[in-house]
Amino acid sequence: MNTIEPGETAAEAVDPDALNELLGRWIGDAGGLVTFSLALIGDRLGLFAALGSGGPATAAELADRTGLSERYLREWLLGMAAAGYVTYEGSAPGAEDQGSARSARYRLTPEQAEAFTNPDSPAYVAGGFQNLTAATRAVDRLTEAFRTGAGMGWHEHHEDMFIGTERFFRPGYLANLTSLWIPSLTDAERKLTDGAAVADVGCGLGASTIIMAQAYPSSRFEGIDYHQPSIDLATQRAADAGVSDRVRFRVAGASDLDGRYDLVTFFDCLHDMPDPAGALRAARAVIAEGGSVMLVEPASWDTVTEMLNPVGKVFAGASLLICLPSGLSAPPATGLGNQAGPGRTCQLARDAGFSVARTAATTDFNRVYELRP
Repeated sequence: MNTIEPGETAAEAVDPDALNELLGRWIGDAGGLVTFSLALIGDRLGLFAALGSGGPATAAELADRTGLSERYLREWLLGMAAAGYVTYEGSAPGAEDQGSARSARYRLTPEQAEAFTNPDSPAYVAGGFQNLTAATRAVDRLTEAFRTGAGMGWHEHHEDMFIGTERFFRPGYLANLTSLWIPSLTDAERKLTDGAAVADVGCGLGASTIIMAQAYPSSRFEGIDYHQPSIDLATQRAADAGVSDRVRFRVAGASDLDGRYDLVTFFDCLHDMPDPAGALRAARAVIAEGGSVMLVEPASWDTVTEMLNPVGKVFAGASLLICLPSGLSAPPATGLGNQAGPGRTCQLARDAGFSVARTAATTDFNRVYELRP
């Protein structure tokens, strides 16, 4: 008879159904991994746009339309159809090899076109192909960081990270910033309409700053970010948008804030900062009487159980690849991560000197906090 020695535990039997479920999940994740890479290629080459604007096409027809290799396009279309990112329509009429990949015709549904080709739509997700594949380029370095505890600065990522992040977040800002988030703050909309001073901390390529400047022409906006290439692009984009008269961008960190502001904003960036408490203290010091901070953060929760959902899966993975390393990249290396949760986030704000720290609005992907002195 087998006996279990002290300190040993009996091995659990493998449940075949549970194992098959796990393997099925692996297949789905593996498909998602390769799909994102292929979709990024399609995004870079304008394939979604060409298919959407020109109508259904075979690989050969899409090759004529784009000047690209028919053989590569044939495989790309097959992969995108299997992923549900383009739609298979059957074989081209009159084709001798009915049912083959060579004769297959594909199209974009209105929903696929909305998600992959319309940068102003709240459903536009093509920027995610760019910034999430950029994040995976850091895997070798992050593997070593597990051993050393070292961080990796935001500026050290591939350039696709900066442009892709702006493309990914901008649609949500267009959909919610002036219609939901600002109106959810105490008296902020009135101040901005009348003419307010606004500092946008961690502005990146300036999407949030420019959207606010377009909506509130009587106000003045200053966007700051420590990443020079992002500031250069933000400045150009403000000029292109015709708001340079009321927007200026400069290379600076939160600690460099000076003057008085009616509103200080942080869009999807506080959790990336090595010193988020210091950034909030700096914002608290420059808030004018009656002013506030709008802190926009990724959706997060206070307990592990609440985080176990599809959005939590994406955000926790992104936090490990992007946000946590950035937060550990310089002293005091707080390493907040994007899943700090509302409880910890509000406590951080109160510790920084804010008497009011509350959730003002939520969407499927963001939680918006109002902080007031």
